[in-house]
Amino acid sequence: MGEGGTPLTPLPRAASKIGIRDLYAKDESRNPTWSFKDRLASSAISVAKELGARVIASSSSGNAGAAVAAYAARAGLPCIVFTFQGAAGPMLTQMRAYGAMVLSTRDKADRWTLLERGVREFGWFPTSPFFGPAVGSNPFGIEGYKTLAYEVAEQLDWQVPDWCVLPICYGDAMVGMWKGFLEMKAWGWIDRLPRMVAAEIYGSFGKALADNLAAPPAMPKTHETLAVSIGATQGTFQALDVLRRSNGCAVSVSNADLLRWQSTIAAQEGLYGEPSALAPFVAVEHLRGTGVMSAGDRVVTLFTAAGIKDPDATARALPELPLVNGEFETTLRVLAEQFGFDSVATTKR
Repeated sequence: MGEGGTPLTPLPRAASKIGIRDLYAKDESRNPTWSFKDRLASSAISVAKELGARVIASSSSGNAGAAVAAYAARAGLPCIVFTFQGAAGPMLTQMRAYGAMVLSTRDKADRWTLLERGVREFGWFPTSPFFGPAVGSNPFGIEGYKTLAYEVAEQLDWQVPDWCVLPICYGDAMVGMWKGFLEMKAWGWIDRLPRMVAAEIYGSFGKALADNLAAPPAMPKTHETLAVSIGATQGTFQALDVLRRSNGCAVSVSNADLLRWQSTIAAQEGLYGEPSALAPFVAVEHLRGTGVMSAGDRVVTLFTAAGIKDPDATARALPELPLVNGEFETTLRVLAEQFGFDSVATTKR
């Protein structure tokens, strides 16, 4: 449906703010369902169709469910999505608009229990994890994420970035993207590999790296995150392996920093992303501030999805909308008081 080929957008104001030479956003909000999950859905459901699958099934809080619902509709296959109470309303509406049978569970863990029964007893084709600890999404779908690496390399004229920074839940996109870079290196298309960074919420990858653990541990859920789509408390082994093989790192991000960067990137660069999409900027700011990243580095962030997918967090952080009457002088006064707008300084002479 036209997935992929998304722009690699330079962010000069954000780069200057952080103090880094080149900062880019791989803008996945341009995909058909407005998120990077379309790459996974396209690959996974193409294989499902080829294998003769009769039902597509997913456990999702938002983007993944919307993507598989759309691609299942395109493939002419029924789609069942298990979600949970508290998932973002606009994304649930999007899933249902595509014709998916969406079911909400009271207990988040029940999603996998139900999905696993469907997979094992009725042969439903799963596009997401369906048992725990999670080992990642459908492997055919993860292959679709390799295209992120192909496109980034091509868009930078085959000059590999120093860093690729991704919002991480289980790490599927990072695993697929890294695999794409490995393939291009083996083919001789590129001469080196980037360092990968996991921007996470609860610190599973960071803990594993700091303590040299064999696998990411389950972490306590210390708070409710605005970035619901990356709100897992435990990462996957293969994503941890990518961080180690790439000499990468992990950074935990807070709600306050997510909102601050959401506002900054939208107002200064014209990109409005869901809260999860801003996690990489929090990580880049931290790594530059601690000297892990150098001023001359080239950094690519994965801008996972459009802000209109989950606008409630943004709306709650904004002040009440000013109300004006038909008097222009009143309008100018409100603009000055509420927004600091100088009508005289901006008058065309």
